[in-house]
Amino acid sequence: MSGNNSHPLLSIQGVNKRFGGLQALADVSLEIQAGEIYGLIGPNGAGKTTFFNVITGLYKPDTGSFALEGKPYRPTAVHEVAKAGIARTFQNIRLFGDMTAAENVMVGRHVRTKAGVIGAVLRTRAAREEEAMIDAWATELLDYVGISQYANYTARNLSYGHQRRLEIARALATEPKLLALDEPAAGMNATEKVELRGLLDKIRADGKTILLIEHDVKLVMGLCDRLTVLDYGKVIAQGLPQDVQRDPAVIEAYLGASAH
Repeated sequence: MSGNNSHPLLSIQGVNKRFGGLQALADVSLEIQAGEIYGLIGPNGAGKTTFFNVITGLYKPDTGSFALEGKPYRPTAVHEVAKAGIARTFQNIRLFGDMTAAENVMVGRHVRTKAGVIGAVLRTRAAREEEAMIDAWATELLDYVGISQYANYTARNLSYGHQRRLEIARALATEPKLLALDEPAAGMNATEKVELRGLLDKIRADGKTILLIEHDVKLVMGLCDRLTVLDYGKVIAQGLPQDVQRDPAVIEAYLGASAH
């Protein structure tokens, strides 16, 4: 791991979220260190996606404190979260289907643009130069995730696995400190899952930090450095994959016979 200071990359303490009579998250706390892949697992309805939605500004928590690189962080509007350095993908793919793969990545990159609306409208030199840089950046990222040959394909015409890769490329375009992936292997075949694991390993090796929700137990146990397990919105286990896998509460709630 590549943490260079005394603070976790992301520290979350005492998060609660209720929807009417449903306690979706109950006093959830975790710390993610820079340079690791951190897994968030649990059965359906455990609160995993709700947690993602809280830390990325889609839901407002009822209570809880957040720190990013040791500084107070408050998830507000989604675009502000992206500027702060947290990017995410979704369980259900959310691409601009009628735009090309390259254009989808360029949209992600615009969160870091400096020219602004006036510069874009007036087509100033600075705006044109920045647009050229964004175009080059998109090409690099598509190559990085292994789909550069499909740069000019509309997103809806890409295969399912390639659409997943495109979502990751678009998220990486924001230059995130934390890349939050919501079930990236969902719907993938065995070959695509192996390729996904290779990509996530490469992203970690290049210094990025990943928070991963995933139902594929084999993928999680082989990829993640540490895990938190949720059940009915509560943390029931945290730690190294091999320790979590043997935890009786986890076996009962989630892993079952696959843990043996």
